[in-house]
Order: sequence, then structure tokens, then C-alpha cells
Amino acid sequence: MPVDPIAALSVAVATRKSLYPPSLATLVQGRVRRRLGDHFGLANFGVNLTELAPGAISALIHHHNKQDEFIYILSGTPTLVLDAAEYLLRPGDCCGFKAGTGVGHQLANRSPEPVVYLEVGDRLPGDSPVYPRDDLALAQGPDGSWIVMHKDGTPY
Repeated sequence: MPVDPIAALSVAVATRKSLYPPSLATLVQGRVRRRLGDHFGLANFGVNLTELAPGAISALIHHHNKQDEFIYILSGTPTLVLDAAEYLLRPGDCCGFKAGTGVGHQLANRSPEPVVYLEVGDRLPGDSPVYPRDDLALAQGPDGSWIVMHKDGTPY
């Protein structure tokens, strides 16, 4: 695994755009991730350099039962959605999302300029994100792969 410092933009854009089924994956089409943590072989947490095009969202509104998350805004002015509240963020702003709180979150780029931010999340096994506004459930299989289904358990 590489250990030498690199320019973050030299890390290839992730080819897998989303775990979401096609009917929901279109909602995050304007999101581009560079998996910086994976580049360095980090196993305990992930770090992504993420860009949102104008009109794009980071993810469906969600929260985690085990995974803590953290974001740090590098450029642009995204709107942070926290359940029913909204906050306009600027470069230098950050927010953490503690697992198990039930507070749904999402970044939305409602501005005419791209948004670039760092997202950090731990990789504890057995996490299950919850999508309170969408008919989506994800479960992690024993091998770490994700199973995508409707909330009633039927597959997409």
C-alpha cells in the first residue's frame, strides 16, 4: 500500500457511484468521490474527497446505528439538512454525526458553484444505515458486502 504523500486530486474517482438501486441512484448523480482512505489501505475508517455539482445531493437523508461520520467543507456553500432543520455551510465549517442518535443528515448543493468537502466515517462491522424518508434498507453481509432491499425486506 502507498505510504508516500500525494495530491488528493491524483486519486482516481470512484467507479462505484452508489449502493442505491437504479431508481434512487439517479438522485446522487452529481456526486463524485475520491476514496483517499482506500488509496492508503486504511481499514478502520474511510476518508473521501467529495464534490457535489450544482443541484446534487451527498446521499439520501440517513443516519447510522454504528457508524460515526464527520464532514469538513473545503469550498462552496452546501446546505446541511439535519432532520427538519437546514444550515448553510461555508468553507471551514464542519459537522459530526454520532451513530445511534437517529438524526438524519444530507448535504445538498443548492448553489450555482461546485461544493468540495472531506467526509470521514468509521468502518465498524454490522452498521445499518436508516433512510427515514425513502423505501430503502441496506444490510451488511458476513463478508462485508451490502444487501440492498426495500424496507419490507424484498429485494430491489
